[in-house]
Amino acid sequence: MVLLHVLFEHAAGYALFTVKEVEEIGMLLPQVEESVLSIGKFNSMVSLAAFFPFKSAQAALENMNAISEGVVHADLKLFLETNLPLSGKKKAVLGVSDAKIGAALQEEFTISIQTGGVVAEIGRGVRLHFHSLVKGLTGQAASKAQLGLGHSYSRAKVKFNVNRVDNMIIQSIALLDQLDKDINTFSMRVREWYGYHFPELVKVVSDNSMYCKLAQLIGNRKELSEESLESLEEVVMDSAKAQAILDASRSSMGMDISPIDLINIERFSDRVVSLAAYRLELQEYLRSKMSQVAPNLAALIGEVVGARLISHAGSLTNLAKYPASTVQILGAEKALFRALKTRGNTPKYGLIFHSTFIGRAAAKNKGRISRYLANKCTIASRIDCFSEVPTSVFGDKLRGQVEERLSFYETGEVPRKNVDVMKDAVKEATDVATEIKRKLEKKEKKRKKREKKLQEANGDANGEAEAENGEAETPVVKKKKKDAAEEMEVQTEETPAAENGADTPAKKKKKKIKAEAEEEEVPAEETEPAAKKKKRKSEAVEAEPEEEAPETPVTEKKKKKKRKETAE
Repeated sequence: MVLLHVLFEHAAGYALFTVKEVEEIGMLLPQVEESVLSIGKFNSMVSLAAFFPFKSAQAALENMNAISEGVVHADLKLFLETNLPLSGKKKAVLGVSDAKIGAALQEEFTISIQTGGVVAEIGRGVRLHFHSLVKGLTGQAASKAQLGLGHSYSRAKVKFNVNRVDNMIIQSIALLDQLDKDINTFSMRVREWYGYHFPELVKVVSDNSMYCKLAQLIGNRKELSEESLESLEEVVMDSAKAQAILDASRSSMGMDISPIDLINIERFSDRVVSLAAYRLELQEYLRSKMSQVAPNLAALIGEVVGARLISHAGSLTNLAKYPASTVQILGAEKALFRALKTRGNTPKYGLIFHSTFIGRAAAKNKGRISRYLANKCTIASRIDCFSEVPTSVFGDKLRGQVEERLSFYETGEVPRKNVDVMKDAVKEATDVATEIKRKLEKKEKKRKKREKKLQEANGDANGEAEAENGEAETPVVKKKKKDAAEEMEVQTEETPAAENGADTPAKKKKKKIKAEAEEEEVPAEETEPAAKKKKRKSEAVEAEPEEEAPETPVTEKKKKKKRKETAE
């Protein structure tokens, strides 16, 4: 009798399921496929033997990486050792969905592993009803765990770095090409439009952006005079050309132009000038991005040609994967397939033809230098793609090697060996990388210090605000106590003399309350002069009732005398 256990790896943890009646299920495979969809039927076939939840997201990621590489993780080993019955009357068979991890488990435990057939169908059913089979796990929690693990796994594989994104290079080089086309088209339109009024300007000025600037500056050629010669020189940067433009405006064959047409021409030429200025900014941006993403390729072959290679390949990673023979003819695919079809000569170079090296080489050496340059471009792109700290050291050294090879073809001077050059480059690159890392660490420390100071400042500000709130609340209490004391004083003054004699115990109580209120009014933290003032006030208040007190016995004596007299 065979006892089949199925191992299922989920984002929440490892699960081990026991399959009942293996022989019958193996024979009736179509029925298994049907019963997978129903949770009731599936529960009668499969039961949960054990479940091992992952302690944290980091642990889940580590286990996932191990499974994807076909390695048995320590958690998985412990789980199977604890729950899998390796010895017994029934022969234990472990069903695994992935053959790679199955082979690793077979080496580890020396048990029979099953991967295909019924195991695949049971695995499908477990995946469908997993949250129902494991107690305490909801469908929402399972999907959240899968999403979180998927994101962390992808992030770890890609090693995403914002500063080293080659998509921006692809977009910027495409925009640069489009701008070149648009500026050329618009400049031709300005030449044609303004040529009706001043046709001689085309012969004097050949540059497109300069022509548009002059069309904007001159406007109506009849208004051009000796005073505007300085402003013309500023645009043209040549006094002879400026004088030639002035002379041509005086003897021009162009037609007269209305102010409205002139305004439209000026506005359009202004747009063309702004586009040309933006193109320069974009080229500077491309240069900075290439120095971040592919510094070695940029140092070797130039920013624009390097960006075109990356754009044509689709990404820097794709370019790094290409062999040197593919890089050599990258961009000349039409010519290559035409040559293969017609059995003619295949092209010697593609996009790398735009580099200065091939232009400088003699006609017989163009193929040689393009092959050598493609080889060096491949090395540079691979270094850029897989190096942690980007530096242009290798690119400069490779450029030097291409220069030496060019001089070798021309003069016969033997170049240095590649091994020696690379040794020097590695040594220099490590020094530069350590320096960059040290600077980055320094910046990080400064940033942390700044954050700490800000947190301390915020904490102090909160403490001061709380203290101010406390101080603001205390005067209110004092005021209330003072008001109570004043009310009591007024009451004592308003009571008639007759009642004073009768209500002496109540009066004493009021005095005591008044004294306590005045004692509470004087806080412990108050300065000495303020405390003295309050003491004087309290003494003055107490003195008044003391003066009134001796009057009571006098009035009582008078009353007694009156009573005696009346009695007599």
